[in-house]
Amino acid sequence: MSGPETDWLPVSAEVLHTILRGYELNPMGIHGLPHWGRVFENGRRVARGSGADSRVVDLFALFHDARRKNEYHDAGHGARGAALARELRSDLAPVSDRQLELLCEACEHHTDGVKHPDPTIGACWDSDRLDLWRVGITPVGAYLSTEVARNSDTLVWAEARSSSCELPPFIADLFDLQSS
Repeated sequence: MSGPETDWLPVSAEVLHTILRGYELNPMGIHGLPHWGRVFENGRRVARGSGADSRVVDLFALFHDARRKNEYHDAGHGARGAALARELRSDLAPVSDRQLELLCEACEHHTDGVKHPDPTIGACWDSDRLDLWRVGITPVGAYLSTEVARNSDTLVWAEARSSSCELPPFIADLFDLQSS
């Protein structure tokens, strides 16, 4: 990795490389780095406006799809992502027991298609759902947990990025990739 300072990353460069080494799919694929980057940016926006724990939401972006084995149907991928977070827990410091619990619940159930009353878990799920346009699905407000995710400005912003499968500039810089 090169590029700008990475102090803003929710994990160290070593942990990020560990996550990527175990990623079985194309890192530039539909559930890969560009998606993780958009979910990260979506999460930052949703967390700011919802009272969510931004540390958990940041980590969710990296772990929720980190152990997918299939780009299409992969029912166990969220639980595998949660297991990875538990495995790397000592490298995620500072993460409290409660934060790890929230992260794992968010990963394990992010594809259940329901809303969650906890603002942090809701923000995690919304950050992922705000990137559904990339696969031809329009997020439905009834399945978005936070008011900020249902906000028309947020939806317009997220749709433009997701529909074009935008490669977030920070991901391009971090991995020396070509941004379009």
